[in-house]
Amino acid sequence: YLFKRGFYSFKFDLRRINHLPLRMGPGLGMGYSFFIVLLTYVLIPGCRTEKRNITVAVMLPDNLKYSWASPRVLPAIRMAQEKIHKSGILRGHTINLLNFSTEDSSGSCSENEAQIIAVDTKLYNKPDAFIGPGCTYSVASVGRFASHWKLPLITAGGPAYGFEKSEEFKTIVRTGPTTRKLGDFVNYLHGHFNWSSRAVMIFHDLKQDDRPHYFLSEGIYMVLREENITVVALPYEDPQSFNYKDIITFIKDNGRIVYICGPLQTFFQIMKLFEDEVKNPEDYAIFYLDVFAESLSGDVPMPWKGSAIQWNDPIKLFQPDSPEYTAFRKELHKRAMQDFNVKLEPSMMDFIAGCFHDGFMLYAKALSEALADNVSQNDGINITLRMQNRRIWGVTGLVSTDQNNARDTDFSLWGMTNLKTGQYAIVGHYNGTSKEILWSPTERIQWPKGSPPLDYPPCGFSPYHLPVLGIVAVGSGLALIIFGISSFLIYRKLKLEKELAGMLWRIRWEELQFESPNKYHKRAGSRLTLSQRGSSYGSLITAHGKYQLFAKTGYFKGNLVAIKHVNKKRIELTRQVLFELKHMRDVQFNHLTRFIGACIDPPNICIVTEYCPRGSLQDILENESINLDWMFRYSLINDIVKGMNYLHNSYIGSHGNLKSSNCVVDSRFVLKITDYGLASFRSSCENEDSHALYAKKLWTAPELLIYDRHPPQGTQKGDVYSFGIILQEIALRNGPFYVEGMDLSPKEIIQKVRNGQKPYFRPTTDNSRHCEELTILMEGCWAEDSAERPDFSHIKIFIAKFNKEGSTSILNNLLSRMEQYANNLENLVEERTQAYLEEKRKAENLLYQILPHSVAEQLKRGETVQAEAFDSVTIYFSDIVGFTSMSAESTPLQVVTLLNDLYTCFDAIIDNFDVYKVETIGDAYMVVSGLPVRNGKLHAREIASMSLALLEQVKTFKIRHRPNDQLRLRIGIHTGIPVAFVQMIFFNLSGSIRTVYKQLQDSKSDLISLFAAYVCVCVCVLSRPCLCWCSGSKDAPVLFIRRYCQHGIPYGVYRGRLVTEICF
Repeated sequence: YLFKRGFYSFKFDLRRINHLPLRMGPGLGMGYSFFIVLLTYVLIPGCRTEKRNITVAVMLPDNLKYSWASPRVLPAIRMAQEKIHKSGILRGHTINLLNFSTEDSSGSCSENEAQIIAVDTKLYNKPDAFIGPGCTYSVASVGRFASHWKLPLITAGGPAYGFEKSEEFKTIVRTGPTTRKLGDFVNYLHGHFNWSSRAVMIFHDLKQDDRPHYFLSEGIYMVLREENITVVALPYEDPQSFNYKDIITFIKDNGRIVYICGPLQTFFQIMKLFEDEVKNPEDYAIFYLDVFAESLSGDVPMPWKGSAIQWNDPIKLFQPDSPEYTAFRKELHKRAMQDFNVKLEPSMMDFIAGCFHDGFMLYAKALSEALADNVSQNDGINITLRMQNRRIWGVTGLVSTDQNNARDTDFSLWGMTNLKTGQYAIVGHYNGTSKEILWSPTERIQWPKGSPPLDYPPCGFSPYHLPVLGIVAVGSGLALIIFGISSFLIYRKLKLEKELAGMLWRIRWEELQFESPNKYHKRAGSRLTLSQRGSSYGSLITAHGKYQLFAKTGYFKGNLVAIKHVNKKRIELTRQVLFELKHMRDVQFNHLTRFIGACIDPPNICIVTEYCPRGSLQDILENESINLDWMFRYSLINDIVKGMNYLHNSYIGSHGNLKSSNCVVDSRFVLKITDYGLASFRSSCENEDSHALYAKKLWTAPELLIYDRHPPQGTQKGDVYSFGIILQEIALRNGPFYVEGMDLSPKEIIQKVRNGQKPYFRPTTDNSRHCEELTILMEGCWAEDSAERPDFSHIKIFIAKFNKEGSTSILNNLLSRMEQYANNLENLVEERTQAYLEEKRKAENLLYQILPHSVAEQLKRGETVQAEAFDSVTIYFSDIVGFTSMSAESTPLQVVTLLNDLYTCFDAIIDNFDVYKVETIGDAYMVVSGLPVRNGKLHAREIASMSLALLEQVKTFKIRHRPNDQLRLRIGIHTGIPVAFVQMIFFNLSGSIRTVYKQLQDSKSDLISLFAAYVCVCVCVLSRPCLCWCSGSKDAPVLFIRRYCQHGIPYGVYRGRLVTEICF
């Protein structure tokens, strides 16, 4: 047992043995000899072989649509695990498998899920190697992690060409088919058939999930281009969104050697359309990339049989036919049913499971060699190098890897060997290791013309194509004519291309700082109001009670900038996108926010613009504490008009999302328009039926509302409509699209505007609050017919006619704005000060009601309230006789009303005595005298007098819901030594003085119970002789106060007899 635990555990156990008492008898010497021998065995080098578990994390999806699904692959991995343990090649080490699913809730491969699982597994399980994932994007993410951690990653998936970058994916070993090897096979075909100029690639790509057809085509595309062969590619989608006739036109115009990769059904449609549209199909060679041999299945129809286009040649993976592979498939299907209750149909997907099996065996052999050389089992770099350029035999045949740890893959080329029957057979077998094709001696491709077609016809791809000499002559003539014109444009073109390629707009994510250079931990937002800005930048509340969220800000090159994140996974830098970014950078205008740059590093895709600290126009309008005179309002309107007029005359052309929240004010009180341009970056993250989405559409023109998703760049006339809605916001300050007398949700407003029924639904105008000319302008801007709306150049002239103050200098307007702003701040400070004092008064009153005045004063001074003992106080307890039965017969509201009336009456009475109410719990009422302010020994008299007063008041108390019932009170009084302390916000008393209250349950009603300790105090106070009992609260006699005597002094009764000697 000790030896198995290792040397360090042995030392620990030996220390424990040294602490045992030496009472071992005659066997003591033998015991020490045993431990000496054992210690020598452990310490001598070569006498010990450390045995450790090897943890392998398996990361696969569960969905059977993937060839590397867990129910198909995991049984193969377990079979390999059993072989490894049985063979003993790992020198006694044990492999533990950890299985994780990398798919999301929809059953698709998830890159994010794979990353999370990989990191969690590394942190908590510390694996020595990874098997999987299979999906390309997941392999890329986890592969980078594994290379960084220096852990091997073995997979039969990840076929993409990009994994050939060994410097980025150092520890990935791919034992399955790869697109690079497929490209080598296709390149060999081109050399064999003398196709050296052109090829056409047609592939299906929905740009979602794992994009298998895209990555399968990528290898052919890249390898042929490396061989200087022109490859033109065309992706296609489903028939609902793509016209398949465009594919046929593309093929006819670009090549004769065609490779098609896509679902089998869409391939059938393309081939059927090819037969109808192409007049000379014998001039084409069409290869269908069908690696899993779906098209060759016996139950799959072949619509081209008997037609002129039977000569498409499927390319598929080579399927082993060895006995080992046959036995492996049989056992695989058996275990899939046993372990996962999944029935697997025989298919080429079983080959992928075999590749995972052989990859696991390859890893085991490399690990065994590493352990034999005293290399650590988690030295992934060393183990990966041992799998490089390696050959082993597995269930799938020869497993041969290259310098990039990618398996050399074999492929089969099928061809139509009988044009009449449409029979297919293997015409060639490509050996990935030797990179040669072994042609079938009996079966050959039946070319319609007897020989392979040319990849570039002599007369080009069109019957109207000119001969080569004619092309040269016409081209030379046109070149001479155009040369003079083009020479001037070349410089501009080169300059433009240089700007596009330079990407001066690009900002790296690392260049953005989210903490100020001066280390001021202060969050700033682009929606600060003019009157509120401090060290806290939380959320503001609008006039409609909605929270406004601040835009994220940061620092770029020491300057505070606004950062708008884009809800997209990646940005494709097409030429159109590059032009958009260039145009944005070229925009320089005083009333448009300056575009600083953009970050396109996934997942941190964002737009960086100038930061305006005074907030948005919407914030200013909804802040009632800001007084806006019409000079200020017209200044804001003029700024909007100037900015939009410039925007409409620029390359950008229109805004598309103009609203009050996109009009911001900078530190110089100049309004600027933001969130314009970059239509390719626009994306909506709101639900299609969400309140926020409809609220954003309040500024949208009716002609654009008919679209579920209108063009992000919008229209110029649509911007004029949005400007009309902003005018109404500025004029009335009641929010966007205010309709007097109607409380409509944004969705209802949008539906009414979209209907377009006369009279057209528009916001309310009020000439009593603004001039009539402004009403005319608003109604013209939101006209139903977009052609009737004015453009911003006319709006600018129209405003200048009725706004004479708009012609004053900017300096005067700025000084006026500053003066108004200062006045607003003074008024706001005064209002806030008064509000603070009022809240402080309310808080102090509440504190005085909860705690005694002396305790409250200590807390206000910031002092800690210490527990305090009092030498002698008198405490009063009371409860209602029969309250339990009364509560059962009453409703909860009636019980609460009864207690409220009773305690209101009691509180009014106790104010006349030197007492302090401690607490009320249900029907129990607790009052004390003598604390927190000591009153000598007068506390006994105060409590007794208060008790009689309460008892008299109860006789006249009326219960609302039971007016005929007489309320009876049970009262107990005791004197003792308590301790007063503050717990949370409660003032508590502790001591045996409170426990006496339990004895009240056996006392009589309508009487005041006096315990012996209280009687003793009474005697001391009145200096009158009495007989008292001081044997303790448990056995002390109880007296009852009946009423006051002639001089206002109460007298008592003891055991039914009048006791005048003890009254006081």
